[in-house]
Amino acid sequence: MNVLLLSMPDSFEHMSPITVRMPNGALGSLAGNVDSHHRVAIADLILTQDRVRATVEHLVRSRAPDVVGLSVMTFQRRTAHALIRLIRALRPHVRIVVGGYDPSLAHEAYADADLGVDVVVRGEGEVSFREVLRAIEAGTGYGDIAGISYRRGSDFVDNPHRPIASLDGEAVQLPNRGARVLQGYTLLGRVVDVVETSRGCTFDCSFCSIIAMRGRQFHRFSLARVLADIEDARSKGARCIFFIDDNLTLDVPRFEALCRAIVAQGLNDVDYIVQGMTSAFANHGDTLASLMARAGFRYVFLGIENILEGDLAFLRATAKNTGRADARAGGTATMQAIEHLHRHGMYVVGGLIVGNPDDTRESIETNLDFARRFIDWPYIQHPTPYPGTPMTRDFEARKLIVNQRLEEYDGTTAVVKTETLEAEEIEFLRWRAERWIKLGHFPAALAHSPLFVLRHGLAMLRDTFRGTSPWSCLGLESEQQVFARSRTIRRAARAALWSDLADPPMGDRPPHTPGQDEVVVTA
Repeated sequence: MNVLLLSMPDSFEHMSPITVRMPNGALGSLAGNVDSHHRVAIADLILTQDRVRATVEHLVRSRAPDVVGLSVMTFQRRTAHALIRLIRALRPHVRIVVGGYDPSLAHEAYADADLGVDVVVRGEGEVSFREVLRAIEAGTGYGDIAGISYRRGSDFVDNPHRPIASLDGEAVQLPNRGARVLQGYTLLGRVVDVVETSRGCTFDCSFCSIIAMRGRQFHRFSLARVLADIEDARSKGARCIFFIDDNLTLDVPRFEALCRAIVAQGLNDVDYIVQGMTSAFANHGDTLASLMARAGFRYVFLGIENILEGDLAFLRATAKNTGRADARAGGTATMQAIEHLHRHGMYVVGGLIVGNPDDTRESIETNLDFARRFIDWPYIQHPTPYPGTPMTRDFEARKLIVNQRLEEYDGTTAVVKTETLEAEEIEFLRWRAERWIKLGHFPAALAHSPLFVLRHGLAMLRDTFRGTSPWSCLGLESEQQVFARSRTIRRAARAALWSDLADPPMGDRPPHTPGQDEVVVTA
């Protein structure tokens, strides 16, 4: 069968497509785990944000898919619905399968008969999706497939959950990067790819969707498989690799062994990015950070969450942010972690969450001031009530959710208020601090990727300071006016995408011929 797998074009504000265009790791893994006779094409629509409709029309007509699968996050739901309707109009008899965080945790949002979804894959999808394709080929129905919900007449049937994959042996094969039909995955101009070494996390942070998907479990791929995955990505041109593990630092000795193996096999000629806990780097930084530097790690996403004890308690993130030296103060562990990483030449992407129920202006400013002083690139978010998380229940109980528009559940739109602050003020405080912190990292980016920054620096600045006008530069407009304009621009871009996708299908028209640095469609 012909299978087309799509990820959504909507991007996080922190990951502007000018600087970061990352492949969807789940789709590559799905493609690598279906039966080999299927013809699979992967299209990450983040690569074609300015021509999504034309790309999808071209792929549907040229690939003639029997099955289309979509990977969807919560803030991408409206876009996914629009794409599903477009695909159904282009190819009425195609089977449509959806998966990812949003369908897994809120599959009822895809059950409307008018929408036309055939199957929802809940949780990990490799085995379930393979069995769905086998059932379609055999015409046997979906009744015996664990981990899915499916349409039966006018009803949607929920099958039992599928046990979490142990990742032992060959249960999950390597991803199939050769199935990608778009090119242009880059980080600051360098070809980027993703590699997975483990799945899951044993902590129970209140904001996290992972435990709702997998429970509090942690499973590892063998290091031999991980190294083979890195070699495959590298052989296909990757010069930057992001380890997308939920929490790779849960097993520090294994992480250290991975760093040694990367060096031993000569795979340390690319840049690596990882995300992890402050406690792991605080407690093991002397050894771990040195090994990471030798292996080629450049950026570390540090799950700081917050530097105030009360907020850490609300987020259920105290334990993973505590160092041995001070079992009480999460801020101490954070500083220890940052010092270790900076001493060994790595940059800290600071993951912070501001706007928790009891936050005041002073507590938010305390976190933002910390970010200004100590982190290199901000990844500051607002608490977001994703389906199925404990945080959502807390905010609902306190009646603090003020925005039900899921397309704005992107982490950088404040959709909840605190007991003392309105959502818009919280968002303004983050926005005002963040853009200047980002500007502070431009010299390091220029030194590492000079040609890219010289070529795209103006566009990067325009994106970072979106909403700025000549009048605001002269001090004739307030920061609040610039902020309001920035929000309007962002909402207008979303509306334009939905409007384009909602138009009736047009004739077959391949995307325009790309210029230098643009995405190439190879379908």
